[in-house]
Amino acid sequence: MRYYITASNGKGHGVHSPFVFDFIERVLNDDRQFYAYKQIENLRQLLLNNQRTLEIDFPKNASASGKVAVIARSALMPVKFGQLLFRMVDRYAPSQILELGTSLGITSSYMAMANENASVTTMEGSKALANSAREQFKKLGIRNCRLMEGNIDEILPVWLKEGREPDMVLIDASHFYAPTMYYFRQLLEHINDSSILIFTGIHKSAEMEQAWREIQKDEAVTLSIDLFFIGIIFFRKEFRTKQHITIRF
Repeated sequence: MRYYITASNGKGHGVHSPFVFDFIERVLNDDRQFYAYKQIENLRQLLLNNQRTLEIDFPKNASASGKVAVIARSALMPVKFGQLLFRMVDRYAPSQILELGTSLGITSSYMAMANENASVTTMEGSKALANSAREQFKKLGIRNCRLMEGNIDEILPVWLKEGREPDMVLIDASHFYAPTMYYFRQLLEHINDSSILIFTGIHKSAEMEQAWREIQKDEAVTLSIDLFFIGIIFFRKEFRTKQHITIRF
């Protein structure tokens, strides 16, 4: 309720920041049907109808089993947000893209297919999910996406220490306060002024709302955009005053 009461309309009316207005007009409300949309959504439908059972095994956690269709219904990002990620990559042209939490590979596919010249790294803790995602990448002919399998808490610092400076990061691995803040702090040491961090589930629980508020307040953050399902963080020095914007999407 608080989100809907405070959110600005999604048309850009009353927005004074040229960057935010451009984001609303040319990214958020871009209604073009890009070539990849149909391919990826056809694949989503196949996953939603797939009755194969996967043994989901996460490091340091008990295993569980579930049908691909059930996992797809509960874990895949909604269509409009997957396509928003595609448009963000298309508009801002990040060369180094990182995803924490591959799942079945749909969001990875949207980001990878938006710019075939970008290098996409996606990390997944479950071997079964990682194998399934690799199948989807093969079906879509994606060649610019590297999937790293293992405990993200352990492989993320190693990846970053190799000198990586991600331009765009999707954090979708864990919707709890501690891991969310851990990933944020790890990434803060390796970002640049043009980097974009995207957090999912920011209003999923009280602890996630706490994490989102703390991230917004960090001195390095100059702009945050709240779309309810996701929160987008920018670090651009061109913004002289910190801005927090909530948009109905």
